[in-house]
Amino acid sequence: MAASVVSGWPRLLRGVTPWRSSLHHCENTALSRVLQSLGKLPLRTFSANTRKFHTTPARTLFLLRPLPLLFATGGGYAGYRQYEKYRERELEKLGLEIPPKLASHWEVALYKSVPTRLLSRAWGRLNQVELPQWLRRPVYSLYIWTFGVNMKEAAVEDLHHYRNLSEFFRRKLKPQARPVSGLHSVISPSDGKILNFGQVKNCEVEQVKGITYSLESFLGPRTSAEDLPLPPATSCTSFRNQLVTREGNELYHCVIYLAPGDYHCFHSPTDWTVSHRRHFPGSLMSVNPGMARWIKELFCHNERVVLTGDWKHGFFSLTAVGATNVGSIRIYFDQDLHTNSPRYSKGSYNDFSFVTHANKEGIPMRKGERLGEFNLGSTIVLIFEAPKDFNFKLEAGQKIRFGEALGSL
Repeated sequence: MAASVVSGWPRLLRGVTPWRSSLHHCENTALSRVLQSLGKLPLRTFSANTRKFHTTPARTLFLLRPLPLLFATGGGYAGYRQYEKYRERELEKLGLEIPPKLASHWEVALYKSVPTRLLSRAWGRLNQVELPQWLRRPVYSLYIWTFGVNMKEAAVEDLHHYRNLSEFFRRKLKPQARPVSGLHSVISPSDGKILNFGQVKNCEVEQVKGITYSLESFLGPRTSAEDLPLPPATSCTSFRNQLVTREGNELYHCVIYLAPGDYHCFHSPTDWTVSHRRHFPGSLMSVNPGMARWIKELFCHNERVVLTGDWKHGFFSLTAVGATNVGSIRIYFDQDLHTNSPRYSKGSYNDFSFVTHANKEGIPMRKGERLGEFNLGSTIVLIFEAPKDFNFKLEAGQKIRFGEALGSL
């Protein structure tokens, strides 16, 4: 009997093995179906006495994991940049000259991916919100203290007079606050800090010392689509020759940075005639001196309005460069100009000519006349033609006020 039992075990095991395999297969199938159904369930809350337990699908938890990684990476990079700036300041205190360290392509692309245009439009809307009377003095006083605004120069010193931040930014000055120099041919069009100045060489302009940008990229083609008396430039020399109209003249440039606490209007730097406006939609990255030392061709990336024309020595241009929270650039005699639009084509620009059949010269501007305004501080770039004996009365890094001399012959 024992032998028969033993001999029967193989048959019994052969019958059990398929049954166990099918059981495992059914269990796996059922488990997978349960997990799939759980993944489709919304977030639910279960109560157990006084405690609440929150459950969420595993796939949702997986999607949330990159957020801490993103914040950690961004915070680490920001900390590293702050450390580099601190180290540069310490080396400058020791009198050591630090070679500029330019941003890489991916760093510029990462910065440009930030929705600065949207943020600037939101800031513009916020600036236009009317503040209640009781809130105006605290808000404006904090701004004055933070950026060192001199309200004694304002035409209206009473802070309750300004209904919103936009009116406060665009405040007018007392007539005697900025006397216009009559002894010099070119004056500062605004308050600000001199970032760089000098002669344009090899069609490259310095935005700060050691960091240059292409003159043609900044101004765009010399001729507009409406008026083509000259062939388009094919080299640096030909482009320069289109700007320099008189033999023996040179091209000069001057860059003025307007801080948030400066007077935000800009004026005509000389007696000249504005014949053309070119508007470049673009990014709105910060243009403070630190960023100008870090990003090559920063001014070519940003939105800007280029006014070109002529003065007594030939070509003259003034460019208002936009920046973060400064998407609004206004030119008083140009009602068709609209900056910081929600949509634009990358690399595009639009031209407008002030020369008409009725006005064959353009818009005449007198030295010191109000020309336009920013909604906050930004940058003014002057590029003009002048004889070789033109001399700047400036030092790099100096503070300057509207009406003071830039240079003369």
